[in-house]
Amino acid sequence: MSLKTTNPTQTKAWSKLEKHFNSIKDVQMKDWFNKDAQRADRFTIKWEDFYIDYSKNRITQKTIDLFLELAEEVNLKDAISKYFSGDKINKTEDRAVLHTALRAPETSKIFVDGKNIIPEIYEVKHKIKTFTNKVVNGTKKGFTGKPFTDIVNIGIGGSDLGPAMVVDALQFYKNYLTTHFISNIDGDHVYEILKILNPETTLFVIVSKTFTTQETLSNANTIKEWFLKSASKQDIAKHFVAVSTNIEKVKAFGIEENNIFPMWNWVGGRFSLWSAVGLSISLSMGYNNFEDLLKGAHKMDTHFKSETFDKNIPVILAFISIWYNNFFKAESEAIIPYSQYLNQFATYLQQAIMESNGKSVDRNGEVVDYQTGTIIWGEPGTNSQHAFFQLIHQGTKLIPADFIGFAKALHGNKDHQDKLMSNFFAQTEALLCGKTEEDVIAELKSLNTNQESDNQIPFKVFEGNRPTNTIFIEKLTPESLGKLIAMYEHKIFVQGVIWNIFSYDQFGVELGKQLAGKILKELNTTSVENHDSSTTNLLEYYKKLT
Repeated sequence: MSLKTTNPTQTKAWSKLEKHFNSIKDVQMKDWFNKDAQRADRFTIKWEDFYIDYSKNRITQKTIDLFLELAEEVNLKDAISKYFSGDKINKTEDRAVLHTALRAPETSKIFVDGKNIIPEIYEVKHKIKTFTNKVVNGTKKGFTGKPFTDIVNIGIGGSDLGPAMVVDALQFYKNYLTTHFISNIDGDHVYEILKILNPETTLFVIVSKTFTTQETLSNANTIKEWFLKSASKQDIAKHFVAVSTNIEKVKAFGIEENNIFPMWNWVGGRFSLWSAVGLSISLSMGYNNFEDLLKGAHKMDTHFKSETFDKNIPVILAFISIWYNNFFKAESEAIIPYSQYLNQFATYLQQAIMESNGKSVDRNGEVVDYQTGTIIWGEPGTNSQHAFFQLIHQGTKLIPADFIGFAKALHGNKDHQDKLMSNFFAQTEALLCGKTEEDVIAELKSLNTNQESDNQIPFKVFEGNRPTNTIFIEKLTPESLGKLIAMYEHKIFVQGVIWNIFSYDQFGVELGKQLAGKILKELNTTSVENHDSSTTNLLEYYKKLT
């Protein structure tokens, strides 16, 4: 069963939203706070260890009510049901979208083409657990009998960004193994990592669904050549494992069949960290922590599937994002975690969100005449406050931002945590309230500054009225991170349903790959042909230099 196809801009609710937008677009949020003492309470969702405050947005209860009407018109409830049940909602590739099944309980029954997929999911989980335990406890050793000290994940896109982000985010929980990630086909990067590795004690995890991805296979072959300078071909089986569907190509590489972890075509790459693609996560911090990550995601799945839309975290966040993207014409969203552990979180979400909803053709195959995917960017606070916050506070662009913070420091230094969180709270308040000309004048007078400082007044005024969501979590744990990642996954889904696009194909990444293959052949021949003059000149100049 496919999703209902509805042009959102042709719905009654959209028309009402446009009129509503025109009536409130210039209102100052702080005026709403002054008039309504209950505003923060009404626009906050408390769920488990999550506290989601979305009151600092340019919305009223009517905004939410109209989006609820829109959700009804596009049949969001039915879409969610199909999303979880295994219907082939990825129609362009004739696939189900079931990353949620990877974290479902063992008692669940989810069918794809008439087959319950839960048993095979748990079979792979058991294999991940067994393999992880053997590596971590030292019973699985390298070719010289030494236990492993380093893990290298070789993949790209979802086969890299998800595991790399999680390992970075949960390094507090890591074991003695050091995990490295090689993704870019940049050979300099590969050799810089190889410089610090010992082939006797390094385990390589090659992640490629088809085992044909150019970047991954080029890196894997370069690494194999490096490894064979110290070891024999028979030793490849002890040091290389693969996550793939292409058994024959993996075996031809030299990897034993029992060291191949399967993937499924109903899991998109950017949502695959919950599968065997997360093997590096399990190795890095132990299987129990990997399982807790999945449990957290499943809890968010249950919330999303069962909670009413007015109290549903991913649904509300999707509504707000569409509000700014399609009505305020804000083109980007900033993701600002106040935790250095989440240093790669915005990078991970760039792929998850922009590869999913960066579409200009609707589910009927027609070009859309409204905005779809948003541009995602961000860095951790407080570093980002000393970088791009100037633009958010006083620039000409409206940039909605998600502020993500954790109440408890993992290492327990309250002094540092208080300073970190004081900035976390202060920035959303400053973006809300700004600073008026009267405030600036009063401040200058209190400082007893001379008359020349009057010239500074316009430069010190802050407009305010800049929207933020506050995602406040008790503590960064494997479980809470699982909830957080799943929250954004479901937000992506809701946006795609409302925008009437297919979120789970990614044909846009293919054209550049195809042209790169053609150009690669030309770089090793004397002629360059069939390119625009700019590309031709660049290729000829490169060939002269190399």
